[in-house]
Amino acid sequence: MIKRSLLFAALLATTAAPTAFAQERSEFRVAWSIYVGWMPWGYLEDSGIMDEWADRYDIDIEIVQINDYIESINQYTAGAFDAVTATNMDILSIPAGGGVDTTALIVGDYSNGNDALILKGEGGIEDLAGAPVNLVELSVSHYLLARALDSVGLAERDLDGVINTSDADMIAAFAASEVEAVVTWNPLVAAIMEDPSANLLFDSSDIPGEIIDLLAVNTETLEANPDFGRALVGAWYELMTIMASDTEEGIAARTAMAEASGTDLAGYEAQLAATEFFFDPADAVAFTADAALPATMTSVAEFLFDKGILGEGAPSADFVGIEYPGGVTTGDAGNIQFRFDTSYMQMAADGAL
Repeated sequence: MIKRSLLFAALLATTAAPTAFAQERSEFRVAWSIYVGWMPWGYLEDSGIMDEWADRYDIDIEIVQINDYIESINQYTAGAFDAVTATNMDILSIPAGGGVDTTALIVGDYSNGNDALILKGEGGIEDLAGAPVNLVELSVSHYLLARALDSVGLAERDLDGVINTSDADMIAAFAASEVEAVVTWNPLVAAIMEDPSANLLFDSSDIPGEIIDLLAVNTETLEANPDFGRALVGAWYELMTIMASDTEEGIAARTAMAEASGTDLAGYEAQLAATEFFFDPADAVAFTADAALPATMTSVAEFLFDKGILGEGAPSADFVGIEYPGGVTTGDAGNIQFRFDTSYMQMAADGAL
């Protein structure tokens, strides 16, 4: 399963030309890719819930699955889509770093165990010193590794290198005799942990709230077409109510999402258990407005700058400005390209959609 990696982000971020959408429109396109936190978007399209909300505002919204996650963000950045599912890290590095002003319209969840650092055999994080680690380079796995190493006073330079490994090859890689440790995500984590030698050292529950899954929208499009935002948020939270229930409708929805992601209901619910979903819009608003988010995004920006993927010629980790609820900003306040907007989620919480 392809998910949340930055392997080709830097080139796109420096070459994609921002596309202006500051006009009223009636037709919109949303791109999504397979991951536990984004499966609801496929269900919204297939179930007709999205159409019902779009009709309410006399607009048309097409939700399109893109098999390659990075390609979905690339196409959004180039203007082929009006919104895209992505992590906070990838929105900052690709569209925002490339000059496409983007708003986090829906803060859907954060990884709370789905991403993990796994050692083969006994030991702790300290024992990674001098050892190689296999992961998808420049991905959230790379970020997780950096955070794990930092927790014990180590850095990537203390390793015997990071070995770029496709997610498709990760399970086989862990079984190879020369591989000592891997960082990956579910459902691969669950499969690898079935190996008796697998020793989970660190996972995203150790850095709660840092790997965040979003629906991001072109800011100019949203400002010119607020009904687009209302329809998306209304449909999302209608489904969240269904999805969180143990009714026949809720079980059927989760089962459909499981099948669409290549697993069964038990497998999908295991992934949900390692994901902090904001089923209630009030919870999403509270998370987004919390003072911890600017600190998280500052750490993410520093990681991206350190890896050279925070935009072409970025002079510092403050290159891209990020705006939060209440007018708080981090980075360059004169170059705001990423915005966390709680107003639409608040409308959902208030029953005002």
